[in-house]
Amino acid sequence: MQQEEQIWQWLEEVSDPEIPVLTVVDLGVIRAVEYLDEHWRISITPTYSGCPAMNEIEANILEKLKQEGIDDAQVKMVLSPAWTTDWMTEKGKQKLQDYGIAPPEGSSADKSVLFGEAKKVTCPHCKSRDTELISQFGSTACKSLYKCHDCKEPFDYFKCL
Repeated sequence: MQQEEQIWQWLEEVSDPEIPVLTVVDLGVIRAVEYLDEHWRISITPTYSGCPAMNEIEANILEKLKQEGIDDAQVKMVLSPAWTTDWMTEKGKQKLQDYGIAPPEGSSADKSVLFGEAKKVTCPHCKSRDTELISQFGSTACKSLYKCHDCKEPFDYFKCL
């Protein structure tokens, strides 16, 4: 359906409120765009339960669709399956890197924190892997705070979830 493709394109213009260089499509929170019962329904999955940005994301999606002439859209929250960083687009990961946030490395199955060994993450500034975990929580709960030993810059790492 051509209008469905158009809606996906419009959603590419809806930014994540916490990381404005990412769109909701880049982030992978859009699960479906469907035409049901004579209106459009956008299904979204939060990056983690209790994510404070989801209400704003929902409002921004509805506002964007209203701007484009779709007044009766609905947003449905879908909790299962749970969101994972595996759903982020490669374009979105590159945008994080360019913005100075280390994108998730590998798959969402990273359990290194359980064994007391912090993951080595590539510094988004100088590309060094000589980095150190400072805190499991960075500027938001979905990010960790790291420090690079080469360029001495702190940086956020978007955790694999």
